Amino acid sequence: MDYNWDWGVFFKSTGIGQEIYLDWFVSGLGWTIAVALIGWLIALFLGSVLGVLRTVPNRWLSGLATAYVELFRNVPLLVQLFIWYFLIPDLLPEPIEMWFKQDLNPATSAYLSVVVCLGLFTAARVCEQVRTGIQALPKGQAAAAYALGFKLPQIYSQILLPQAFRIIIPPLTSEFLNIFKNSSVASLIGLMELLAQTKQTAEFTANLFEAFTLATIIYFTLNMSLMLLMRWVEKKVAVPGLISVGGK
Repeated sequence: MDYNWDWGVFFKSTGIGQEIYLDWFVSGLGWTIAVALIGWLIALFLGSVLGVLRTVPNRWLSGLATAYVELFRNVPLLVQLFIWYFLIPDLLPEPIEMWFKQDLNPATSAYLSVVVCLGLFTAARVCEQVRTGIQALPKGQAAAAYALGFKLPQIYSQILLPQAFRIIIPPLTSEFLNIFKNSSVASLIGLMELLAQTKQTAEFTANLFEAFTLATIIYFTLNMSLMLLMRWVEKKVAVPGLISVGGK
């Protein structure tokens, strides 16, 4: 292939003030991290609550959590994003709709939509991890807690969940990494995260290979760093005899 690589393109001016093309990647990375982290906080909190509900004795609560999981896991992420960005605002009360569509900066409205979408979508997956972790524990622990006079909320908060979270750190790590990769769908509603900035750089400079190579390196470095961090956390919180620590 006859292609002239030009890695210096990232330090050339974009023609917009003092910006260089590398600044676009830095800005895009910032949006990617902001989307993924807030989306993950939503997913972890809501997914944990739903995971608990899926294991409680109450059939109605368990059924409600199951319905949520089936709905959000079986509708494509992109479809959900378009619903949150294009449809949901039209269903809100008019003052809120006008605030979302006219008062907010377009980047902010896109950010809110993608954060909510990713958070709710990933919560369904986190729910299943939490449910699995709870059900993997010996059932005698809950029975012993009941015998000691613990109430159901105390059993979950003080006995089951602290152990369950230790067990499910590896699959939670996968979901944590996935939310960073899934954040790339934000480019389809106009949020200039890393993928959008990569495509824009490629279009402005015609240096397609350089732009996507740099984006690949950034995504790989980010996800490897997160994986190593979570592996360290896994080793720190491991309970001897309860779970084996990966990565040895």
